[in-house]
Amino acid sequence: MLIRPRRLRKNQKIRNLVRETTLTTNDLIMPIFVDENLKENEKKEIKSMPNQYRFSVEGAINEAKEITDLGIPAVILFGIPKHKDETASSAYDKNGVVQRTIRGIKDELGDELLVIADCCLCEYTSHGHCGIVKDGKILNDATLPILAKIALSYAEAGVDIVAPSDMMDGRVKAIREVLEKNGYDDVAIMSYSAKYASSFYGPFREAAESAPKFGDRRSYQMDIGNAREAMREIALDIEEGADLILVKPALPYLDIIRMAKDRFDIPIGGYCVSGEYAMIEAAAKNNWLNRDSAIFEVLMCIKRAGADFIITYWAKEIAKKLKQ
Repeated sequence: MLIRPRRLRKNQKIRNLVRETTLTTNDLIMPIFVDENLKENEKKEIKSMPNQYRFSVEGAINEAKEITDLGIPAVILFGIPKHKDETASSAYDKNGVVQRTIRGIKDELGDELLVIADCCLCEYTSHGHCGIVKDGKILNDATLPILAKIALSYAEAGVDIVAPSDMMDGRVKAIREVLEKNGYDDVAIMSYSAKYASSFYGPFREAAESAPKFGDRRSYQMDIGNAREAMREIALDIEEGADLILVKPALPYLDIIRMAKDRFDIPIGGYCVSGEYAMIEAAAKNNWLNRDSAIFEVLMCIKRAGADFIITYWAKEIAKKLKQ
């Protein structure tokens, strides 16, 4: 008797029936860039990320409404402030760009949409690094109280989830302690536990004006050749109080997502980053691949690797297609 696996591939109906991995709208998180320098309801296209925009606070709130109508469960906010300094003071300003956006979205949508806020210094510092700098060195412990202040200001504004992306040691503990101390024990922490010093962040740094003014981030972001170290980082963050874990980037690090999924009983997400987005958009523009099928394949493969949720700039587009 000849074994014929092809019997289960002969048409779309049977392929759908036996498909092991499915992608749904509930898997998606849409990033929103909020720019304090824009006029009311103004939006500005990001050159290296076609069809992606920076929004004013009012524009971001309207964007959140559209995202909600598509059935996408969550957004993640990134802020571009008017004022930058060496201590990222705009990041924890109670009337900062992200804090006002959180309040505005929650006033309009309440619990219809989960609001996640990226918790880092890089967009708010004059030097562009994710921590406090002294004599050219990024200081770990001096950065922790600032991150805690940012997280608390987000919680006070009504955020559902804070997402520390700085890669400072001990930041989850510092954030969890300040949230608990101030009565925000129901605010979740989504930690960028395995954030690699990747080449795929370039377009984001244009979008968020967050490129470092000197050096690079290799002294705090993870070395691209390390996998076991990622498991240690994740374990430490869970021990410190993280509720969800993020692997960034996603597509070049599918093995890390799978290792984490197999090892930890906690929701694991993948961030399909700006470079992954720009790479496919550029290839599609040159007719080097089928854009729609490539996008779907990328997100499906991130889900197949074990991701429980995916941050992706294609979230709105995919949600529309899944509704058809």
